[in-house]
Amino acid sequence: MYSPSAAANSGNTTEFGNRMFVYEVVGLRQNEETDKTDYAIRRSGSIFITVPYSRMNQEMQRITRMGGKIVSIQPLKNDDNGANGSALKQPAQAQAQAQPTPAEKKDKPMTQAKPKTDIPVNIYRPNAPFVGRCISNEELVKEGGIGTCRHLTFDISEGDLRYLEGQSIGIIPAGTDDKGKPHKLRLYSIASTRHGDHLDDKTISLCVRQLEYKHPETGETVYGVCSTYLCNLEPGQELKITGPVGKEMLLPEDPEANIIMMATGTGIAPFRAFLWRMFKEQHEDYKFKGLAWLIFGVATTPNVLYQEQLEELQKEFPDNFRVTYAISREQKNLEGGRMYIQHRVAEHADELWELIQKENTHTYICGLKGMEGGIDEALTAAAQKQEVTWSEYQRTIKKAGRWHVETY
Repeated sequence: MYSPSAAANSGNTTEFGNRMFVYEVVGLRQNEETDKTDYAIRRSGSIFITVPYSRMNQEMQRITRMGGKIVSIQPLKNDDNGANGSALKQPAQAQAQAQPTPAEKKDKPMTQAKPKTDIPVNIYRPNAPFVGRCISNEELVKEGGIGTCRHLTFDISEGDLRYLEGQSIGIIPAGTDDKGKPHKLRLYSIASTRHGDHLDDKTISLCVRQLEYKHPETGETVYGVCSTYLCNLEPGQELKITGPVGKEMLLPEDPEANIIMMATGTGIAPFRAFLWRMFKEQHEDYKFKGLAWLIFGVATTPNVLYQEQLEELQKEFPDNFRVTYAISREQKNLEGGRMYIQHRVAEHADELWELIQKENTHTYICGLKGMEGGIDEALTAAAQKQEVTWSEYQRTIKKAGRWHVETY
């Protein structure tokens, strides 16, 4: 999904950019290095690896390949004398304390710590973009649908690009504009989880609809520069990527949270990432147990992007996932007009209102800006039944970080 509003955040920098981190690792298989008698793994079962921020992802992959498990990640920071030291303790101290007692060995199994996730921002900038490569470009609109929309997957294995569900990346189209200058970047919501569609930390995916409209003066058909460039990419072709950017649409780490998602068209992109994270990955550090409800508005049934996968998830996880469609050119609302997403919200307003009031519920809106007014109107009517002013309540959940909007 093209995400112009995320551009406001594209100048942010991550506070971790120049920092070092210490990985505590157990279980590395023995090799010439670890077989040394004085190596840390021989003394405590743990080794400590200092890693620059820019290499964190690659080091995690290397450790996994060697059969290791990361027990904890701590920032390396200056001590009182200005010398570099561990945030908690020096590695030698940690090794001495890491040796379990006989009782601990018997009664307390080792568990993996869950460090708080940092938010990567602007690892790659327009003046120094990452050059990725297109792996696949697949049509998402079925026969009889309107327009073209592609699911694109890019190889990012040769760089340091990291991202989280709900973030966006910038794409710089090849070529120049009518003034002979390089094209400006466009931002698109990421449609894959942080581990990529292949779950190997080597890819990133987008959901892109080709922009097409009539010129207001000439009547000629105009095609979007970047969307056309992406939709026409062939496997093997390179492209320039910047980012990631965005903190507004991040998925909460709480696996028991309730997630309400309202999308139109390619606004499904971040929610595909959410749902794949919740239900397809089954990652050991994130087992979703809440309720995910997607309300999805499109023009025709062939335009329901990722329909088969969505309905497979609903069938496999009936207690945790629910999908509701608003198909404007095929369904009628209660007044006999076209069915838009706001009409579906109105139909389920009381149920949605009850769910939104739960402290662990996050609501996300992504897609066309015009749908926001109708959604607010429907929830206003539901809240009034309990003598609550929706606009005031909405401000409180925005402040609490539970109301997320990315529209264009």
